[in-house]
Amino acid sequence: MHIILVSDRLATARSITITLRHILLAFAAFVLLILSVSSLFSYVTVRHAAEIRLPFLQSLLLSLRQQETQKSQDFLRENLNSMAVRLGQMQAQLMRLDTLGERLGQISGIKPQDAKPSDKPGQGGPLIKPTMPLTSADLQRQLDLLSRQLESKSDYLGLIESEMMDERVKKNLLPTALPVEANWNASGFGWRNDPFTGEQAMHEGVDFQASVGTPIAAAAGGIVVTAEHHPQYGNMVEIDHGNDLVTRYGHASKLFVKQGQFVKRGQKIAEVGTTGRSTGPHLHFEVRYKGAAQNPNRFLQNAQQIALAHGKRR
Repeated sequence: MHIILVSDRLATARSITITLRHILLAFAAFVLLILSVSSLFSYVTVRHAAEIRLPFLQSLLLSLRQQETQKSQDFLRENLNSMAVRLGQMQAQLMRLDTLGERLGQISGIKPQDAKPSDKPGQGGPLIKPTMPLTSADLQRQLDLLSRQLESKSDYLGLIESEMMDERVKKNLLPTALPVEANWNASGFGWRNDPFTGEQAMHEGVDFQASVGTPIAAAAGGIVVTAEHHPQYGNMVEIDHGNDLVTRYGHASKLFVKQGQFVKRGQKIAEVGTTGRSTGPHLHFEVRYKGAAQNPNRFLQNAQQIALAHGKRR
């Protein structure tokens, strides 16, 4: 593009050539000027609005501040409402946990110290929401209360778990499982006529009449302390169940455990036989506490009742 300048002051006409580069530079300078002026105006009006005290500027700033404040309040209220909903769900879970703890407590015989089930009044009625929502302070108090309740329930359920675990361990370590699937009243515990001499003699166990090869199971879990041949008991197994309680199994034809071996309740340890001082195939079963013979019927009758409850004899 060529521009020719003609003037009285100029002796001759002058020609100016404008290229695309000149146009772009001019446009960039124009845009930069507009941005500079806008930034300066914004800085001056916002920075010194309070000093200048222009009504429209003060109104604009107040409106902006109110919008920001409203957004913050809405955001805070939304979070508080979400936390309140979550708090209600946790309280409902705590009530279900409390009910479960009460049932477990009745089963285990342990009741909470802070409140009994009958001390808690019934609650219910229509849902009427409060006109004023929960504040952050109210929510914090509710959370602190819920935390204390959860801690209390956790301790209570831990106590129930410990008690039930102890009961389970004691049950597994007591000889309350039938060692042989047979009757044991053939020769009971106590004084009787000895089958060899006919004289009065103490029978320190009970005899299970069964054929040779019938499996013999451990009446409870424990450690095998004896697994050997005895002149009187024949092939004999003794199991230590802890707390000075030992069971003895005599006259076996075969032994399937060794000394020092851990056996579980109901595990096969031997087979019925007629070894030792015996007149025929049977299992001689004893229960000893601190070395003294106890009446096995006290333990075996419970095992028989359990077997009958399951619809079979063990």
